[in-house]
Amino acid sequence: MGRLFGTDGVRGVANRDLSVRRALEVAEAAGMILKREKGAKPVFVVGRDTRISSAMLESAMVAGLCAVGADVLLLGVTPTPAVAYLVKALGADAGVMLTASHNPYEFNGIKIFNSQGFKLSDADEEEIEEIVLDHAEPIEYASGGDIGRVTDEQYKISLYTQHLRSTVGGGFAGLRVALDCANGSASRTAAGVFTGLGAQVYILNASPDGVNINDGCGSMHVDKLADYVKANGFDLGLAFDGDADRCLAVDSEGDVIDGDVMIAIFAQRMKAEGRLPGDAVVGTVMSNLGFFRFAEQNGLQVHATKVGDRYVLEKMLAEGYHIGGEQSGHVIFLEHMTTGDGQLSGLQLLEAIAKSGKPLCELKKVMVRYPQVLKNVRVTKEQKDRLPDAKAIWQSVEACERELAGNGRVLLRPSGTEPLVRVMVEGADLAQIEEIAGRLARQIGEEL
Repeated sequence: MGRLFGTDGVRGVANRDLSVRRALEVAEAAGMILKREKGAKPVFVVGRDTRISSAMLESAMVAGLCAVGADVLLLGVTPTPAVAYLVKALGADAGVMLTASHNPYEFNGIKIFNSQGFKLSDADEEEIEEIVLDHAEPIEYASGGDIGRVTDEQYKISLYTQHLRSTVGGGFAGLRVALDCANGSASRTAAGVFTGLGAQVYILNASPDGVNINDGCGSMHVDKLADYVKANGFDLGLAFDGDADRCLAVDSEGDVIDGDVMIAIFAQRMKAEGRLPGDAVVGTVMSNLGFFRFAEQNGLQVHATKVGDRYVLEKMLAEGYHIGGEQSGHVIFLEHMTTGDGQLSGLQLLEAIAKSGKPLCELKKVMVRYPQVLKNVRVTKEQKDRLPDAKAIWQSVEACERELAGNGRVLLRPSGTEPLVRVMVEGADLAQIEEIAGRLARQIGEEL
């Protein structure tokens, strides 16, 4: 965790934690650094999600980039993975996405990608932080013809949708699919990605108004889609989050298929096709215990990283692995994309159904999920920082794990994107883990 950058970029409540001035400062620093490294005008691709503050912050970012002599290609409303893909496809030097992903509309954030479509390294983020927070060096403003130019490139989104469609063979005739776009970025692209491949596609929550992003819909409220799919006889449903970099699925019985189960389905198929280097997948410490059991039974290795798709990606790149992701629905197919992509995951799930000839309600049986209880304790940043030294809390964690007697585990961690401490308890006995999670959450609230 940096001073500005969390596990997924800069994040905060718009016009409070993340002001127009701060967005301008980040843009100036990033643009100046890249211009110096390139020795010429850098080109930035800039996209945004549908929340009311995104256009405001986009304007600040564009102004800051142009002020230091960077050119800008505007994509408008677009998924985060589209920015990552188009940076490289358009030969740009960096990409910026204004989004707070799955968070409520009042939050917003800044994600920055390098020329290869990968998120910035810790060192790159620290360099920006030093300029913005420590004023380590003065901003070098451009003048005359060196000032950056802005070009509207929204039509280039079609390059991204065509790329996603090229990853599958189609032949989805007979499938009825409901898509929940969370009133977010997928509202712009879902029709172009999923229609015309044979399946009957029904699109829900694709009318963004600036404040309804993630509001009672999408992957954060997938129960609504589950009810809809079951009541209307769909084969499956796909729920995206606000910036469409994650996806959860629902089968015909209304059961939710999370990232762990989807990765298990994908990994099993990839291994059978010889597309799984080292017979390995990358997960996180939050991956379900059932996922690890599935891997053992199928001769797969699981590498568990810290929570955050950036850490999953780092491990995949370091070892040359092809698939990894998180329970939350961030799934990275490194063969096709440099970051998690919810619509890509949805297409690959349709492909798995079509190739296997089995419905999703059968494919999900590849692994048995252990019950998990997750509780969020709201804290201030100062309180969150005290967690590592809170001995009484960690002693309680050890005691709770002894209670579970090898049939479960406890995970405590500060959120990388919100003012929360997350308590996760996993085990075979739901009543037991609910009691343990509640007990720990109360203690955290009292101690911190």
